[in-house]
Amino acid sequence: MSARTVNVAIIGGGLMGREIAAALRRWPALVDHPVTPRLVAVCDINPTALEWFANIDTVRLTTTDHRELLADPDIDVVYIAVRHDLHEELYVDTIRAGKALLAEKPFGIDRAAADAILTAIEETPGSFVRVSSEMPFFPGAQWAIDYVRSGALGRLIEAKCTFLHASDLDTAKPVNWKRQKQFCGDAGVMNDLGMHTWHVPLRLGWRPERVFGVLQDIVTERPGPDGVLQPCDTWDNAVIHSRAEHEGVPFALTTATKRIAPGEKNTWEFEAIGMSGGVRFSTKNPKEVQVFAVVDVPGVGREQSWQRIDSGSQSVWPTVTGPNFEGGFSDAILQMWAAFLAEHAGVLGDRFGTVRPDEAALTHRIFAAAIASHENGALVAPEA
Repeated sequence: MSARTVNVAIIGGGLMGREIAAALRRWPALVDHPVTPRLVAVCDINPTALEWFANIDTVRLTTTDHRELLADPDIDVVYIAVRHDLHEELYVDTIRAGKALLAEKPFGIDRAAADAILTAIEETPGSFVRVSSEMPFFPGAQWAIDYVRSGALGRLIEAKCTFLHASDLDTAKPVNWKRQKQFCGDAGVMNDLGMHTWHVPLRLGWRPERVFGVLQDIVTERPGPDGVLQPCDTWDNAVIHSRAEHEGVPFALTTATKRIAPGEKNTWEFEAIGMSGGVRFSTKNPKEVQVFAVVDVPGVGREQSWQRIDSGSQSVWPTVTGPNFEGGFSDAILQMWAAFLAEHAGVLGDRFGTVRPDEAALTHRIFAAAIASHENGALVAPEA
């Protein structure tokens, strides 16, 4: 059977909008995918941002009004990457227009916005909505997830998932919307990066019972457009310690999102350690997965060992890329879209999928509990 073509539109022509457009052009790298996406429309309130998309011959509509885009009956799927304070309006409008939606994190600026989006989904028959989180689609991350699911850990002792940047180490970096609560939200860096650290834990069934938040607003002022210092009032770094359960047994779960992590650029890390085994993966070395075991060492006896294994290039959906090559960020985005469109078509099966709306909404409750914990110095349970 030939692949079914779906028409895709992008709202938000910035960094991620361009990344998605580029990923869709690489679609032939996927082997026997049942869907062929075609980018046909782009919207951005800044006309200059639309100029880049003129080089894509399938794009037939560029507009500064999202309502014009959503009124197009031929558009099937919409990807939206805009400021957090704009999520609720644009997501709800897209859902009610009958379009499938791949939404950017954090799925609304706060819990109320996320709940309003959930209501729109519930009230719109046939709606299909997922949320972007590409880092777990690295091949090594998929190996780590499969390792945990295999039961090889035994009794789980602790797990960590972190996302680390260092660009804000430069105190002269101008203020932008991600550094202002009115646009980014009270959760700050947790809104901006937190979905990356909770996608895998929540998909593995690790829901935190209570959390303890350690939050930092490190750089409180940054230069405005005229060079005059302006308030920078969002959390820069956030570490959330929590208690969760794996197979009915409690364990320590830690997530961390940092804009000021010296030495890092864009690093996602996952680690899970149990009584019988352990696994680690970091995008800093995207081809390597570390696996822990107690092994027989000739002439020595039984010893603990962290083994390093190359994971290769293959992830959720097979590609033409040789299995011995390493994957990267662009490949992870392609795999995320492959999973999203396969699930939309009903053929994802048991493959790892993109973030579900209920998972995204839960992160807002976790972030709110972390803020309350930080302020009160106590463990706080995320609200139901």
